[in-house]
Amino acid sequence: MRRSLPLFVLAGATLGTALLGNTDTPSNYPVLGKINRFDERLGNLIDEDAEIEVIASGFVWTEGPAWNKEGRYLVFSDIPRNVVMKWSEAEGLSEYLKPAGYTGIVDYGREPGSNGLLFDAKGRLTLCEHGDRRVSVLTKDGGKRTLADNYRGSRFNSPNDLVYHSNGNLYFTDPIYGLPERQDDPRREMDYCGVYLLRPSGEVVLLTKEFTRPNGIALSPDGQTLYVAQSDSAAPIWRSYPVKADGTIGEGRIFFNALKFKKDGVGNPDGMTVDQKGNLWATGPGGIYIFTPEGELLGRIETGEHSSNCTWGDDGSTLYMTVDMYVCRVRTKTVGIGF
Repeated sequence: MRRSLPLFVLAGATLGTALLGNTDTPSNYPVLGKINRFDERLGNLIDEDAEIEVIASGFVWTEGPAWNKEGRYLVFSDIPRNVVMKWSEAEGLSEYLKPAGYTGIVDYGREPGSNGLLFDAKGRLTLCEHGDRRVSVLTKDGGKRTLADNYRGSRFNSPNDLVYHSNGNLYFTDPIYGLPERQDDPRREMDYCGVYLLRPSGEVVLLTKEFTRPNGIALSPDGQTLYVAQSDSAAPIWRSYPVKADGTIGEGRIFFNALKFKKDGVGNPDGMTVDQKGNLWATGPGGIYIFTPEGELLGRIETGEHSSNCTWGDDGSTLYMTVDMYVCRVRTKTVGIGF
């Protein structure tokens, strides 16, 4: 077992390296946390001796990890700093994009930057922007294009997370976390938090407003089930919905209720991803939950910190996780969707 460094030492050392521009990468990484096994079937997905490696740290609040397969690098948001960072095994850590989610001139609260990130089928970075209250895409030739910033003339609250369907449809959530005064912000133009469909034509469709705090979002491998997380401490749940032929959704059901797990650690249902077998890897109270497609809980990757999101990288078998001030990874025996 590798040594686990004290968290405050780890954070300071890694941030100092980043600020000095030293991109040397270590031959191995500190580890933290543990993997809690609730079902023996988890052994088909993660080895018993798998470790949670900390590959970068010293951030304020990390979110939205996304893997670029062509360039073999990870990007992620540091929301309070309004920056997207880049990390690769070969080059280490560097700044990728700033400003990332807010381009205004007045103070915009605690979380102005980008949140969810995703590379589209053309390899372009798609962003959920808190401060500019839009979903945008970073073009390869420079500059951003706005994909959507309103529904029927009312500005979004603060787009949070997103997922592409294989047909080009884009699904995203819109809670209030990016508004400086959140639900009481005078700039708010909607009295609900929605889940939306953005068609390739540019049409925005409101799918549901039944969530108090919609957050993470994902699709099953066949694109026929949409998962949405609710980051509400009073109702920390994941819902699943059948996806209709026109891209809209049918009646949903509670996929999993994590209320009884709230005592296990910090966090609420947040970002998530899916592997090729349809297992859902979802951040929640105490870490990253691993569910079968039927909603059976197999285990939990327990980081000891507030886990916000996760994605697949490398050859598709490495799960990268944004965990409060850290970025972590764990090797698995499965392969993520999209690889």
